[in-house]
Amino acid sequence: MGDAELDYNVVFPEPHLAESHWHGQKEPVVILLGWAGCKDKHLAKYSSIYNEQGCITIRYTAPWKAVFFSEAFGSKELLEIARKLLDLLYDYEVESNPILFHVFSNGGFMLYRYIIEHLQREEHLSTLGVVGTILDSAPGNQNVIGSVRALNATLGPETHTVLRYPILAVFTCMVFLLRVLLYSLTKYIHKNHYDAMLDDPTSWPQLYLYSRADKVIAHRDVELMVRARKQRGVRVESVDFINSDHVSHNRLFPEEYSVRCVTFLEYCLKNSTGIKRKHVSM
Repeated sequence: MGDAELDYNVVFPEPHLAESHWHGQKEPVVILLGWAGCKDKHLAKYSSIYNEQGCITIRYTAPWKAVFFSEAFGSKELLEIARKLLDLLYDYEVESNPILFHVFSNGGFMLYRYIIEHLQREEHLSTLGVVGTILDSAPGNQNVIGSVRALNATLGPETHTVLRYPILAVFTCMVFLLRVLLYSLTKYIHKNHYDAMLDDPTSWPQLYLYSRADKVIAHRDVELMVRARKQRGVRVESVDFINSDHVSHNRLFPEEYSVRCVTFLEYCLKNSTGIKRKHVSM
C-alpha cells in the first residue's frame, strides 16, 4: 500500500486478535524503518512479530540513493519523508495510539533522526504518544569500509560491474572527504546522524540489538551510543548477539529476538501509559 510519493505498507490486526490482546484499549502502532535496500518481504517478517500481538504496523524503507548520497550532502529529502510518515498516523486516525519505533541499520536510523527532529520542533506532534524505540544493527559512525559494504550489498548482483565499481568509488571518496577528512568543518553545516543523535533529547526507553560480528556497523559505535543515552538518564537495554551478521539477529535467533521485542514493548506500554495486556507466551 502507499501513495504516489510514499511507498509504505500498513497492516491492521483482525478485530478479534486486537481485542484478545488489548481488551478494547488502543492497539500500539509499530513503525518499522528498514535498512537501505531492504525489500518489503524481509521487513514484513519483522512486522509479523507485532501483528501476531494485535498491533498495527507501518513499514517503510527510505530510497537507497537518499540514504547513501542525498544525506551526505545535507539534502532535505529524508526530512520531508519523515514528515510524511508522521502524517500517516493522522491519515489513518491512529495518532492517539501508543507508538513504538523499530529501526534498522543506519538507513533506518537516518530517517529516525529526522522523525525526532519533527517531534521536537512541531508543537502539535508533541502529543503523539511514543513509548519506545528498538534499534537493530544501529547506529554506526564514520565507518567508511562498513558503509561501502552496505552500499555494495544494496546494489545487489543485478547491478553490472560497469556501474557498480564507479558508484562505489564515487561513494567512497565522497564519504571519506565529507564525513572524515573535512568533517570538522562540514559538521557545522550538517551534522551526521550519529553526532546529531548523541544529543537526542527524548527520554523514552530504548532497546539496542547488535552483534560484535557485524561487518557493517561497528559494535563499539552501538555501545558508545548506549552509554551516551544512559548518561542522559534514558532507560536503555542492549543485547549483543555475538556471532550474527548485520541485520541477521532475527534470522539466526528468531525466538529470542521475538521475545525481546515483545517483552520490551510490554514494558514500554506498562511504564508509559499504564496499559495492561494478557501475557502471551512466545
